[in-house]
Amino acid sequence: MDELTLKYNRLLEILAETGGAVVAFSGGVDSSLLLFAARHALGDKVIAASIATPYVPQWEQGEAKEFAQKLGVEQVRLEMEFPAELRTNPQEHCYTCKKILFTKLLELAKQRNVEHVLEGTNIDDLSDYRPGIKALRELEIRSPFVEAGLTKAEIRELSRRFDLPTWDKPSFACLLSRMPVDTEVTDEALRQVEKAEVFLMKAGFLAVRVRHHGEIARIEIPAEQLQDFIKANETYDVNHTLKGFGYKYVTLDLGGYQMGSLNMKA
Repeated sequence: MDELTLKYNRLLEILAETGGAVVAFSGGVDSSLLLFAARHALGDKVIAASIATPYVPQWEQGEAKEFAQKLGVEQVRLEMEFPAELRTNPQEHCYTCKKILFTKLLELAKQRNVEHVLEGTNIDDLSDYRPGIKALRELEIRSPFVEAGLTKAEIRELSRRFDLPTWDKPSFACLLSRMPVDTEVTDEALRQVEKAEVFLMKAGFLAVRVRHHGEIARIEIPAEQLQDFIKANETYDVNHTLKGFGYKYVTLDLGGYQMGSLNMKA
């Protein structure tokens, strides 16, 4: 038995010990494996809880619903209006957002007489700048992947072994990460970004960010795909299409995709 199998078995033990849980489920790589494992360990004593709010892409909400249905797991979709505290996209928006969202999940767990709320932070996340983790710790949300010592690469490998459709899915953050901090965020701007990113994903750029700077769309894709973008523009008329979504200028960032680039200092 290899080390990764041992870690997965330890994960199942951790989950089984909860006796039942609410899993924070976005449909991403981490939460999908966590939900799969929780279903394995707990059977019907697991609830997938997903938040529907304007800054969560609608396409990802749809994928989450489909995944939960295929697993045969009950999914509770919590509708939430755009919190006023996040409208100006403060520097610590991840902390504030997590505090709000997981407070709601704790309320759901209490209503269902479930003791534990689980989420998909992994070992690698602990060494990254993740202000949301502070909120999770304050609310005593459990992170089974951390408890089992699983890394992001191991989560992807386990997902591949179990033939989960998310095993090679690019990482996505909420749409607030596309907006400059300390600027007003409108629902219209969020929909602009989402439409632009969905279009670019269909054009073959699965790991893409459209950074929103008012009239300017600044596109980030992996550096190795920069040359492909020129051809894609000719084939799909990216410039004209994004202008049709409301942008006046469409630009390609020659630095390539950089996680959290809008938080970086010039």
